[in-house]
Amino acid sequence: MRTINFAKRNFKELIRDPLSLFFAIILPLFLLFAFQQFKIPSDSFKLENFTPGIIVFGFSFISLFTATLVARDRTTSLLIRLGISPMKSIEYILGYILALLPIIIIQNVLFFMFAIIMGMKFSLYIILASIASWIIAILFMAIGILFGSLFTEKAASGISSVVVQFVCFTSGMYFPSEMLGDVYRTICEYLPFESCVTILKGIVNHNFDSISIRNVLVFVIYTIAIFSISVVVFKKKMVSDNK
Repeated sequence: MRTINFAKRNFKELIRDPLSLFFAIILPLFLLFAFQQFKIPSDSFKLENFTPGIIVFGFSFISLFTATLVARDRTTSLLIRLGISPMKSIEYILGYILALLPIIIIQNVLFFMFAIIMGMKFSLYIILASIASWIIAILFMAIGILFGSLFTEKAASGISSVVVQFVCFTSGMYFPSEMLGDVYRTICEYLPFESCVTILKGIVNHNFDSISIRNVLVFVIYTIAIFSISVVVFKKKMVSDNK
């Protein structure tokens, strides 16, 4: 119940910042629409391939304002006051995640509905991809919580914006990574963003053979590692801020 109450409070804080919601929802929708008007002769820009990339791109903004929210709570000493309560660090983190879930669900519904309106065929695999994307979103929320725990509000916002750029250029949403050489391709393979897009693409196109074991392992390892680190760092910051 404490976690739910904390999540409600976080959700209210999020919707008080409409600019962040604009970037998380409207900007990706605009890009999805705009690139379909260009009629670019590349498989990367087909709705079935570009929509999963847009979804992951939208998640990068989730990282951005998750980091800002956590850092703001630390700056305003909210977590110090809340630290008096017997809540554990994992309960606080779950409170942030639960608060963001409605926004993530709205993102998915709007992105897929918009893609279907523009011509993508509806299938049950779209529903499956939506569920998978909720799991993928945990990685981005964990990144935001980690940055928000480590840095001040202004610094967390700036550093998290790097994630947005990394997603753009290493996820394969605009072009296959092998187009820019072996070194660039290797970097993309060892970062989680390309794997996230590949997993969603494979599900949307019901082409599960395109999802390699490496894609799944890279995503799972990064998610578990970053989530675990964020819990530890968050806890240490709460203890140090209380001193």
